[in-house]
Amino acid sequence: MKKLHLLLLSIIILSFQSCGIYSFTGADTGGASTFQVNYFQNTADIVEPGIDRTFTLQLQDLIQNQTNLSLTNSGGDLIYEGEIVDYYVSPITATADNTAAQNRLTIRINVRYYDTLNTEKDFEKIFSFYYDYPATAQLVGPVLDTALEEIFTRITQDIFNASLTNW
Repeated sequence: MKKLHLLLLSIIILSFQSCGIYSFTGADTGGASTFQVNYFQNTADIVEPGIDRTFTLQLQDLIQNQTNLSLTNSGGDLIYEGEIVDYYVSPITATADNTAAQNRLTIRINVRYYDTLNTEKDFEKIFSFYYDYPATAQLVGPVLDTALEEIFTRITQDIFNASLTNW
């Protein structure tokens, strides 16, 4: 009976050792323990005030919420930086009167990612997404807030996937 208990205990211990650290988000942070997100400046031709700060904070929040990494202001193991390079509105559908029925807000963000522990994972890449809205609506207030939330949610998730899940 004692041998059976010892055998079961050994199996349990070995199975936990083989599991390692598991992340439900699929994030692979390697040996990193810290990250930093430098301020993403808005260099687009059209400047919407405050979107640079909003994007920077949203990227920080996503990484903090989906990993066990600690946010730092400098000397991070993983470094995110870049700039908002495009912010533009374009008509996407027309009415019979040759006026826009729908408009599309598109935002493009250039991201430079550095993994100081494994430089093979470094990249510079442009991430982009859009939001469609009726041409009768003005891109201000709740319409703008909804557009930015949807665009930034998608772009930050794409950045997270590209840098930490190897998608």
